Amino acid sequence: MERYGFTPRFPREVIHDTNHLSPEHHIKIKKGVKDLRGLLWSSIDNADSEDLDQIEFVKEGEHGEIHVKVAISDVDHYVTKNSSIDNHAGHNGTSVYPGIVTFHMLPDRLCKGITSLLPGQDCYAIIIEYMVLPDGEVRPGDIYRGVVRNKAKLVYEEIGDWLEGKISVPPRVAETDGLKKQLELQNEVAVRLRSHRRRQGALDLETLEAHVVSDGETVTDLVIQEQNAARCLIEEFMVAANGTMVAFLENAGLPMIQRVVRVPKYWEEIRLVAAKFGEKLPFNPDAKSLSSFLIKQREVDPERFPDLSLTVVKLMGSGEYVPFIPGKTPIGHFALAVTDYTHGTAPNRRYVDLIIQRLIKSVLLGTKSPYHVRELEEKAEWLSGREKAANKVERFMRKSAAAVLLKPRIGETFEGFVTGASEKGTYVRLIRPPAEGRVMRRESGLKVGQKVMVKLLKTDPYNGHIDFEYLHDAGKV
Repeated sequence: MERYGFTPRFPREVIHDTNHLSPEHHIKIKKGVKDLRGLLWSSIDNADSEDLDQIEFVKEGEHGEIHVKVAISDVDHYVTKNSSIDNHAGHNGTSVYPGIVTFHMLPDRLCKGITSLLPGQDCYAIIIEYMVLPDGEVRPGDIYRGVVRNKAKLVYEEIGDWLEGKISVPPRVAETDGLKKQLELQNEVAVRLRSHRRRQGALDLETLEAHVVSDGETVTDLVIQEQNAARCLIEEFMVAANGTMVAFLENAGLPMIQRVVRVPKYWEEIRLVAAKFGEKLPFNPDAKSLSSFLIKQREVDPERFPDLSLTVVKLMGSGEYVPFIPGKTPIGHFALAVTDYTHGTAPNRRYVDLIIQRLIKSVLLGTKSPYHVRELEEKAEWLSGREKAANKVERFMRKSAAAVLLKPRIGETFEGFVTGASEKGTYVRLIRPPAEGRVMRRESGLKVGQKVMVKLLKTDPYNGHIDFEYLHDAGKV
């Protein structure tokens, strides 16, 4: 963490100020705040997540539309601008998830307690409303302050398996009156939204990121967090909610920070990649054509698709934060096929989301914007850098964890795919466990996508290195 400029430990002042915060256990409804505690709110997240940022509720309309409410924790209510807690959060910019230990942006007493939308407690929230039409088009609605209570903390894997018909109704869903119907309607919303975005050219990408499993002493496994119906549900709800927030701030004429993925600079290289698969993409960047190519390849060769996805992601370039003044031409998000997008749904975990929340609250309260344009420019640049640094920490620790896991297995043979072959080196991703390393012996002639058998030669956990020897193509002896 320190190598990449983070402050991994909370300073004394931050701990002191956090410990002196007084949560409101019996919230009184104030003017301009709606009491929505009676609605059947629920959250879906990882099994071990306690820093819950958002909960959802939907209701059928009269003409086939579905009305959506997304409640976002009002973190700004407790973390005021320029406070010691805020300054520390603004410096780190994001929670970092390297495995084994999580470095939260906010102290646990806040993100896992006072500002978390955990079941059984009344919480201040910012409510985002939008309507989803039968064809998946989104009509942005109102945004306002409210008080909510989460009725069910649900888990991605279990809800995903149920929505996909792999298991029967989970006990937590069956026990809560009306929750089964509520989640089925939420899934219908997600299906509509995803279908509509795909038609607009949203890219169907799937990069493999191994998550570290530990017994508290050492690494015991690496597992792939698979995309499922529940994860898609939350992703679609948040994309629409973020778009609604941009529309709200734009209507108010308020400068903001947007999340963008620019039109690919290396489009010609992407065309060459597609050509290797027998597909011809147009000369000019076109999201719909690229989306169609990716969807086809996922169906034709699901095993190699994650590596193709990663190649496309690298050639497209990473996402970034940029200031945006209403009335100007937005850059847009090429991968999501949306023009106006931000990050505002995770203020417990990302600092830019806290900025967006403060901007929205200034409109609701009729006060001056808490950020001038120059400050937004500085924050956007800094937070883009913090995100890249967090990714580097997480990537390095995944490599290090993989090296720890494989250290007792030196000399064993593994099956994998060639993921890179250039002057910089030849790399192979193992199928099980999902670890990547460099081919140090007999690498000549290997090609990207080739399925091979390799022998593990060496691991170096402190530098995140794993070395292989190429033996032969998979399926051959």
